[in-house]
Amino acid sequence: MKKKYLWIFIALVAFGIISWQVYQRISESSKEPGMGQMQVPVAVEIAAVQRTTIRDVGLFTGTLYPKSQFVVAPTISGRLEKLMVNIGDWVERGQLIAVLDDKEYAQQVAQAQANLQVAQANLEEARSSLEIARRRLDRAQTLHKKGIASDSELDTSQAAYKAQDAKSKVAVAQVAHTKAGLKATQIRLSYTQIRASWESGYKQRVVGERFVDQGAMLTPNTPILSILEIQPIIAAIHVTDRDYFRIKTGQNAVVSSKAFPEKTFSGKIARIAPLLKETSREARVEIEIPNPDELLKPGMFINTQIEFVTQNNATVVPVNAVVKRENQQGIFLADTQNKIAQFVPVSLGIVSGEWAEVVEPASLSGYVVTLGQHLLGNRSPIILPPNWQETSATDKPDSKPPDKSDQNRQGEKR
Repeated sequence: MKKKYLWIFIALVAFGIISWQVYQRISESSKEPGMGQMQVPVAVEIAAVQRTTIRDVGLFTGTLYPKSQFVVAPTISGRLEKLMVNIGDWVERGQLIAVLDDKEYAQQVAQAQANLQVAQANLEEARSSLEIARRRLDRAQTLHKKGIASDSELDTSQAAYKAQDAKSKVAVAQVAHTKAGLKATQIRLSYTQIRASWESGYKQRVVGERFVDQGAMLTPNTPILSILEIQPIIAAIHVTDRDYFRIKTGQNAVVSSKAFPEKTFSGKIARIAPLLKETSREARVEIEIPNPDELLKPGMFINTQIEFVTQNNATVVPVNAVVKRENQQGIFLADTQNKIAQFVPVSLGIVSGEWAEVVEPASLSGYVVTLGQHLLGNRSPIILPPNWQETSATDKPDSKPPDKSDQNRQGEKR
């Protein structure tokens, strides 16, 4: 009986040890993701790892502004008699665009001209009197030397000459003063002819707004028209500090508008604000865009793409192939021969639209799982698509993965 119980005890101990080892193996297996389904093949979608060109592109929104603009206003008061241009009309540098009533200023010019004639006549009279006084002085000096004229007569002649000389100088000053007054009235008269004037830039500009109508009474600095320079035109965008230091003056930019869905416009970064505003934490960046056909108008909403980096012959995979397992980023590499999925940790570079650049491992090739990977664990069996046929995942240096133009930001690095 004792031997019987001993053998039963030994059998129970052996059974317990075996059970414990089986339990440990099951526990360790259950810790691996997807191992609960390891023995059950998972239907998946796969895509080839490609080598192609991928771009780090920033997508921003902004508004178009004229390169320069100014308001035409009179420097004098008066009634607006004529307005030669209207909204949308093109004007050239120095072109006459408006005329004020000039009757009052023309009369002032005529009066100043008459005053000048009087002053010139007075000058001629003063010069004639001065010449007579000089002759009398010469005669008195000659007679005084001969002893015929007395000292008092010589003194009288000298005093008369000096008086006439002073009057002549006063007449000359009056003429100069009157000429200056005439010049001032002529300038005021010229102010009734209002011209569009600017120093540099394109020779033609366009009328943007009209603020008054013909016949209106104007005071100095009353706005009449606004003149815009839209060739070239400026696109203003605002960037955060994340992109601020990646943008450089002279960098290329591509601008598009919903008004022209099939057309893009090329420009260059012209100016970058030296500060980020505290309220928005953004900096203003201006892009200069050639606009020879005047298709782009100030105030239009635009989308802007700025290319930061281009990687040629980069290893790329679809973005939806990237997963996380235990806080580790990676992809499931499909072994199409053995029909097994193997988890491979990866380090990503540029992410553009539907594609992501794989930096590490650099030698990645083959096929990656793009659908069904949430059911997979390391070395899980897989079922390939029914109509799948292996193709060559060779280099495609001239191909370019498509970008999603509707994303608010492209080219993020993970």
